[in-house]
Formats: sequence, structure tokens, C-alpha cells
Amino acid sequence: MADYNAVVAEDDHPVTRQQWKWTAVASMANYIDAGSIVAGGSGLTLWTAQFHMGNTLVGMLGAFSSNAISAGVGALIGGRICDVYGRKKIYAWDLLVYAFGILWIVFAMKAWMLFVGYVIVGLAVGADVPASWTLIAELAPRKSRGKLSGFAQVLWNMGPVITLLLALALSRLGLLGIRLLFVHLLILAIITWFMRRGVVESDRWKAAVQTERKSHPSRRVSNVREPRRSGFRELVSSRANVGALVFCILMYGLWNLVAGTNGFFLPYILQTVGSESQATSVELQCFNFLLTVLATILVFMPLNDRVNRRLLFTISSVLQVVAFLLFVFFHLNTWIALANIILYGIGFGFGQQPFFQLWSGELFPTRLRSTAQGFMFAVVRIGLGLWSFVVPVLTATGFHTLALILTLMLVVSGLIGIIFAPKTEGKSLEQIEAERSKGASPLSSSDYVSPSN
Repeated sequence: MADYNAVVAEDDHPVTRQQWKWTAVASMANYIDAGSIVAGGSGLTLWTAQFHMGNTLVGMLGAFSSNAISAGVGALIGGRICDVYGRKKIYAWDLLVYAFGILWIVFAMKAWMLFVGYVIVGLAVGADVPASWTLIAELAPRKSRGKLSGFAQVLWNMGPVITLLLALALSRLGLLGIRLLFVHLLILAIITWFMRRGVVESDRWKAAVQTERKSHPSRRVSNVREPRRSGFRELVSSRANVGALVFCILMYGLWNLVAGTNGFFLPYILQTVGSESQATSVELQCFNFLLTVLATILVFMPLNDRVNRRLLFTISSVLQVVAFLLFVFFHLNTWIALANIILYGIGFGFGQQPFFQLWSGELFPTRLRSTAQGFMFAVVRIGLGLWSFVVPVLTATGFHTLALILTLMLVVSGLIGIIFAPKTEGKSLEQIEAERSKGASPLSSSDYVSPSN
């Protein structure tokens, strides 16, 4: 078992093959999360017709799906479990729960069965996200943390690309094709669950636990970790932590209202407002995510550990705002939708989504990292769930009004990120933690003890 000295030494090494493998396996949380959202979005019109759902029920499905509230609740629970019992503890059960939820969706014969499946899937993927994002951050070398986080975002967007391509290929099958989309997610979840059994626990987390035992011997009972019941109170007791929470929630939360609307409701909007066919709507959305993948690979991954992150964030924000201004000033048609998709897809690839994963892993101490991520993810997804109630209604009463609201959200989110972006590139997690803790100098390895001792 590696000690803290080894962790510090590895921080300056290039990314190893094993780290890439663990990152890929952990990143499947992103794939199945986004895949489930887009699969649901692809079939939303068909589900609506099959089960005779009105705007209210459509909004409720979006609100309680893996796109929103249920994922938020899952993240809140899962994040705390990760800090108390370990990062990989979640991996024992969450994807099995996810698979169980997918089965409800695949075999749904009534609207309530669809709702049950989406809630279960959302709880599972929500619990998985803080575990996986924290593991990726803590296993990555300091000069490659952004690169590995970016790779996780590649899989987040590959989930929609592959899911949408399958939706396009299966479009002639109607609702059966949508059910088969969820079957592919079921298979991948089971395969990923099996592969994750070999993932190691974070040495940073183990070292932090050992340090806490040394400082608080009363918390050690027969070598069993006693749960830290004051986790959330401890999180909000620090001014630095509260500032980071507010920054991340506002920057990412406002943007996620736009992204969530786009990801879940775009095919629905294109068909009900723009009069596009099911196949054309799916093609356009697939192209959007493919551009995002390319932007993440070609811009975010190679540059964000080496250049000024604020500059990347600014360029991304401008592209996204311009993309949605097109919806404000022009009538929605195929060409306007295509221009929006190109600008938004490219900006998405190195904007709020990958930066939120990165900053949410960097700005909090090890023993509170997953708790913070789970809390922020919960606030953001539950906020998106509440917003989802009104999207179909706003779309029906005036699409340009909806577009203007989404544009303003992107403007505010971008300004928050540009003004308050932390300068963390190239620094170890310990250095960042020390600098944010009353301006102390970076901790040395002597401040820690080996978890194997």
C-alpha cells in the first residue's frame, strides 16, 4: 500500500497506463449518466404519444429523471458515503442499482413504470458521479489532472454520440428502438461494474484517514472507521469552502439549466417548434455532442494544464452566448439550429462542464471533497429538475422567450467563471488545499503518515 511520500512523488510523473485505465473505468459514470439522459430525450416524443402524456407529465418526467432531481439526491448520498467509507465503496452496488432501474424503463408498459425506472437510474448515476470525479482527481498527476478530467468529459459526450447514433439506426422501430437504446446502457453498466472491481482506493483518501486517526484517536474503534457525522457542518464552517461552493454552484448551475434543457428537450423542441422529423432532430443533436468531443480532445485536454484557464473559459463562454443569441433573433429552422449546434458544441467542449469537474475536485480538502461535489451536484440537478417543470410550457407559449432566458443564464454563468476562476493549474491538491487554508505554505510529506502503518 503506497504511503503519502509515494503520492507526492507520483504527482510529478507522466500519466501511466494504469492511471489511464482507472480513469477510463471511473469515467464510465459520465457515459451512462449522459447516455441515459439522451436516450430519454430521444424517445420523449414517442413516450409522450404512447402514454398520452401532456406538458405537465413531460415536465415531471424530465424533472425526476437522471437529468435532474433523482440524480441530485443520489449525489448527495453518494458523496457523503465516499468521504466516510472510501471512494470505491459506491462501486460495489451503484451500477447494479442502475441496471435494475434500466430494466423498469425497458419493460415500461405504463407511464408510472417509466417514472420508477428513471428515478432509480438517477439515484444510481448521481451516487456514482462524486465517487468517480474524486477518484480521477486524486489519482491524477498534478500536471495532468485537467487532461484526465477532460478524458472523463470525452466519455460524457461519447455517451450521447453513441446513444444518438443507435437511436438514428433504430428510428424505424419506433418505441422498440428506444427500449433497445436502454438495453445497450444496461449491458455497459454490467460490464463496467465487473471491470471496476479492480480499481484501487485513493491513496490520498487513505492518508487523510490515517492522519485523522492520529489526530483524533477516539474515532478509531477496533480498526473500524467511525463515520464523521459533522461533515456538512465542517464543509460550511470554512469561508474558503463556502466561497468555492457558491462559485461552483452558480457558475455551473446556471449553465447546466441550459445544457439540461438542450440535452433532454432539444429533439422535443426541434419537432414541436421547428417541425423537424425524429431522425433529423437526432442527427442534429448527435452532431452537437460530436463537436463537443472534438473540442475537448483538441482544446481542453492538451491546453488546460498548460495555459491560462481563464482565457479558455472566456472563449468558450463567448461561443455559447452567440449560439443562443441566434435563437433569440432568428426564426428556428434547420440552418439556425445547425449554427447554434456548431457554436455551442465547440464551446461546450472546453467550458463550464469540464471546468466544473476539475474545479470541484481541486477546491476542497480530501476528507470533504466528495461531500462537496455531491452537495453541489445535488443543488444543480435538483435546480434543473424544478426548471424542467416549466420548459415544455415555455416552449409551447413562446420559444423566443425561452431562448432569451437561456442566453441570459449563459451570460451570467460565463461572467462568474471569468471573474472568479481560480488559478490552480499545475499545482498539487495538497498545495491548493494549503493555499486556500489561511494562506499556509504547501504541506510537506512529513505532515502525513503512511496508511499502511
